[in-house]
Amino acid sequence: MNGEPTKVRDVLRGRHALVTGSSSGLGVEFARELARRGCDLTLVARREDRLQALRQELCARYGVKVFVVPADLTAPGATQRLYEEAKESGKPVDVLVNNAGFGIYGEAVEIPWEREKSMLDLDIIALAHLTKLFAKDMLSRNFGFILQIASIGAYQPSPTYASYSAAKSYVLHFGEALNYELRNTGVSCTVLSPGISATEFLKVSGQQASLYQRLVMMQPSKVARIGVESMLKRKMSVVPGRLNAATIFLNRILPRRLSAAISHRLMRDSKRRRSRWSSVGPETTADREL
Repeated sequence: MNGEPTKVRDVLRGRHALVTGSSSGLGVEFARELARRGCDLTLVARREDRLQALRQELCARYGVKVFVVPADLTAPGATQRLYEEAKESGKPVDVLVNNAGFGIYGEAVEIPWEREKSMLDLDIIALAHLTKLFAKDMLSRNFGFILQIASIGAYQPSPTYASYSAAKSYVLHFGEALNYELRNTGVSCTVLSPGISATEFLKVSGQQASLYQRLVMMQPSKVARIGVESMLKRKMSVVPGRLNAATIFLNRILPRRLSAAISHRLMRDSKRRRSRWSSVGPETTADREL
């Protein structure tokens, strides 16, 4: 299996992972990758029908136990309830994959605050709270893996994705700092920062894919595999894809203003719209993937 040592391949067999945002995209692929390695799963997302379909697939294909928890993690008290349900079930969470999240495309002043707040609640608050809750239990057992999903946008100012990239900067720096704090324990935190992947992200964010995005787009199965492999090696952070890694390298040496200007140009969608938010009404639950 790609030359991995046996002890790395088998470390998850019989363990239990909780994956948020697991009804589509990267969340589905994380679940498949973990199940392939013999890991039992708790799948968390809003769309129960998709979770149940994935549950049936994973049980039949890999023979693992899969539990489904429909939940909107932005609802008041949702993260605490999820943690308490996991505790009451008697299934210790050995792997936490904080994948749930979404982005919003458009000028910051035009994006409706209610939608932006919902994004921040999910991308930052829910992630931080779940990490804090489950990490303590992992430490008590001196075993565990945490995988945080950031973005290459975390490394740069990103006009038209201003709040989203800022939120992912929090995820990146929080995860790397936490991993250092955990350095002398059997628990680690790895941050995966993908570029654009072939998921529902652009549809949910309200953007048509730019030429740059189409050129660098990666398949979510490959991104998930890189993320899980890096997590098992207890790496602090990883950027999948050579072009994505090259982008990050350039951002480290460019002046900040130039980095922002380049990001703005690369993110400009194919229709070059100013923003869709000035002409839309309140968000519906179908507008976003949690």
